[in-house]
Amino acid sequence: MEVMRAANERAAAGGDVLHLEIGQPSTPAPPKVIGAARAALDADKIGYTDAFGVPVLREAIARWYRDRYGVSVPAERIAVTTGSSAGFLLGFLAAFEPGDRVALASPGYPAYRNILKALGLEAVEIETGPETRFQPTPAQLAALDRPVRGLIVASPSNPAGTMLSPAALGELAHWCEENGVRLVSDEIYHGIEFGPVPAQTALAFSDRAIIINSFSKYFSMTGWRLGWMVVPPELVRAAECLAQNLYISAPTLSQYAAVAAFDSVAEADEHVARYRRSRDLLLNELPKAGFDRLAPADGAFYLYADISGLTDDSEAFCRRILAETGVALTPGLDFDPARGRHFLRISFAASETEVAEAARRLVAWRR
Repeated sequence: MEVMRAANERAAAGGDVLHLEIGQPSTPAPPKVIGAARAALDADKIGYTDAFGVPVLREAIARWYRDRYGVSVPAERIAVTTGSSAGFLLGFLAAFEPGDRVALASPGYPAYRNILKALGLEAVEIETGPETRFQPTPAQLAALDRPVRGLIVASPSNPAGTMLSPAALGELAHWCEENGVRLVSDEIYHGIEFGPVPAQTALAFSDRAIIINSFSKYFSMTGWRLGWMVVPPELVRAAECLAQNLYISAPTLSQYAAVAAFDSVAEADEHVARYRRSRDLLLNELPKAGFDRLAPADGAFYLYADISGLTDDSEAFCRRILAETGVALTPGLDFDPARGRHFLRISFAASETEVAEAARRLVAWRR
């Protein structure tokens, strides 16, 4: 967000900016979603809903798990949330007590760490790298000096874009079951995958896992502030009471609109095809600019670059790139406070034209 602010200041001063720092689709919500929102407005369906959301949406999400993953989950365990962010808050509050230790990969999404800290929980960061595809392993968890109560995994991940294979996810889920650790699976980038094997939900391996997902990424609905959580049976009542007190309910208009998202898969997959083309272009062009140490981009819309051969200050490096090329990139410091000065994240969620022009400018800048 700090980089985006600097980019906006440049734009306000008359400079052009190519936004490769923002982790949101450049595409609008699907037309069917917008049409459903208009219909809901005309019908004046804009009062409070049940804390876990309108039944029609919860049932649609349950069908999504059955049809896409072959996993049966009752609608009663689906909680519609105000974005995935509210899902993490509800999940952490329901599953953990102050002082509990929760493990997570570093680099990783900084909000995990920040929300845990705000709730009085201890974030136990597991340093990952290319050797583990920037994902935690059971061996690393077993080697921790003290036990943890929870584990957060993200597949595809932010910022690295790497995925756990179904087998690797199953191994982590099994380790958590065997060791009394609550697995929290961040699945908000599901659907945005580039390999032959699609992402699998942790529900396929554990009924005790907390699943967090969102309409923001795959369905291009960031500003609608809508996500969902699949809640383990023993946490349903606690999560429901927390939701009632903290939010009352997720945005009602967004809920009715989101039902139509599941009829917009073809359009969402067209966006994924565009991301793939942009990804392939960057993988071909970025090494010409010296960015030749990139994490495997299995999914999401990010490339995570090791720039230790170019700088030991990624923040200053990104500021210089913005000032001299107009390309906005994200330094790795938020994702990895210990090693992030040697990394940066490149988002290819922008239009293909913008991504191609950004690549051209970076190559020209380094020559």
